[in-house]
Amino acid sequence: MKLAVVFGGVSSEHSISCLSAASVLRNLDQNKYEILAVGITEEGRWYLYPDYNVDKIEKGLWQEEPGLVPAILSPDRAAHGLILLTDGGVQTVRVDCVFPVLHGIGGEDGTIQGLLELAAIPYVGCGVAASANSMDKSITKVLVEAAQVRQARYYLALKHEFAADAAGVARAAAERIGSFPVFVKPCSSGSSVGVAKAADMRELTEGLEAAFGYDSKVLVEEFISGHEIECAVLGNLSPVASTVGEIAPAQEFYTFDAKYADEASKLFIPARITEEQLEETRQNAIKVYTALGCRGLSRVDFFCTYDGGEIVFNELNAIPGFTSISMYPKLFAHSSVGYTELLDRLVTLALEEHHG
Repeated sequence: MKLAVVFGGVSSEHSISCLSAASVLRNLDQNKYEILAVGITEEGRWYLYPDYNVDKIEKGLWQEEPGLVPAILSPDRAAHGLILLTDGGVQTVRVDCVFPVLHGIGGEDGTIQGLLELAAIPYVGCGVAASANSMDKSITKVLVEAAQVRQARYYLALKHEFAADAAGVARAAAERIGSFPVFVKPCSSGSSVGVAKAADMRELTEGLEAAFGYDSKVLVEEFISGHEIECAVLGNLSPVASTVGEIAPAQEFYTFDAKYADEASKLFIPARITEEQLEETRQNAIKVYTALGCRGLSRVDFFCTYDGGEIVFNELNAIPGFTSISMYPKLFAHSSVGYTELLDRLVTLALEEHHG
């Protein structure tokens, strides 16, 4: 089977995608797949990386390698794969399945999924609508509300309204939430990029201004005082939930640096919560996954409040981190599903979803 692993991309999470892809490439069964490493630069250029060096990908140095071949993922179903622009002309390489290891915009938002649907190439992970709906946190909020899963109160701020009346938007957000502190989040950025915690109106206004640098829609959310817990979900129409993991960030909240650069952040598997709370989290993870129409995989994040132990939904990641320290593979490893077996299952689910 020719399996294309697509990594990099144009989002702010380009470097994390490279880390995740390196782990995936190291753990794929080389006897089962003919692996094609396809890198996307931060400028959006696609290259086939023949005889790929995993260490170079991990360190973000793959773009400097000799032998990169400009490539296009063709929407033409007859091509069913890559069109390579070689010195000798044009060459077509058929692809049986794509594993998009792309975080954030261009990877989790339904865009590459739409291209793959046009090409009729099976791919790992959620479809177009589920990817788009989970990437846009404001849409996620509406769907989760309909599924009757507890989540933080929120206010949706729009860039053009903020530009016209910044003080009015900040005031409306504060009135809707009812108390400080609050969190300010761009609707469609991942890995805590652009997220700020605001303790008063001044910080709220500053947080909104910064967040609008990443997106035209920004959520202002109720602050939930609790443990950050995560559940991995795997499957198509009959998804299964892993045990629940807990993050103890070294920093005040789980920032980009706390996730990927600060080794003092700790993971606990299973989470330090009761059996009842663990089971409620797993059930709610399936509810959210189903409500958004997810397929293949997702990681569903919650809080368990310090006061009362209430389980509160936070967000869903359609293509969660797959680095060596990422929660998703670690959660399934706890259930005796090793990294290589997990990758095999994801490819199998992709083929089942697209071939019926």
